[in-house]
Amino acid sequence: QVQLVESGGGLVQPGGSLRLSCAASGIILSSSTMGWYRQAPGKQRELVSLITSSDYTTYVDSVKGRFTISRDGVKNTVYLQMNSLKPEDTAVYYCNTFEGGQTYWGQGTQVIVSS
Repeated sequence: QVQLVESGGGLVQPGGSLRLSCAASGIILSSSTMGWYRQAPGKQRELVSLITSSDYTTYVDSVKGRFTISRDGVKNTVYLQMNSLKPEDTAVYYCNTFEGGQTYWGQGTQVIVSS
């Protein structure tokens, strides 16, 4: 059974930083494509970033140069380092993977960027 558990969200001032973590079980994270999505109030869930098993990474334009996705194969955890945060980054952030024909989501972690 695949489980994804996010952590690291919180309240931060504009310009601040947070690092989100997604701990995975039931999969070998380094062999999987992992994604970070976010959903702001009243908006559709959007892909923020993903990392493939070959370490290819991609980012939505609005976070390029500010966010960095990475993973630790030993800890089986994927991270999203978020710098220079803006109020428009406020959302619930979800970890995601596709394994064995099924999509898995974590429970989400709330990020609020506000002064």
